[in-house]
Amino acid sequence: MGVKLAIDDFGTGYSSLSYLNRFPMDYLKIDRSFVDKLGTGAENESIVLGTIQLTHALNMRAIAEGVETAEQARILREMGCDMAQGFYFSKAVPAQDASSLLSRAFAAPDTIPDDRT
Repeated sequence: MGVKLAIDDFGTGYSSLSYLNRFPMDYLKIDRSFVDKLGTGAENESIVLGTIQLTHALNMRAIAEGVETAEQARILREMGCDMAQGFYFSKAVPAQDASSLLSRAFAAPDTIPDDRT
């Protein structure tokens, strides 16, 4: 059917490592609260890097939520994060503008771009 499943907001709330083995997931979305702190200290970066490595070891793809700066995008790219979303790439857009934005995104799918052009 082509359906893909993701664990959202991983690392907060009720997310648990046991879910990673219990359900056949394709993606793990790293909560924005971890992404917000990238570039502010090694401890937080270790958590994000460890999450990305765990995700890959379980044959899933990592998605970072809430990317707002070029520095965050750079760090995530260097860590091997597969995808990212957030205001750095685009603010919310009206429905009539969404198709143009999606067309550009699908031209280079599944990557964290070097810039927003």
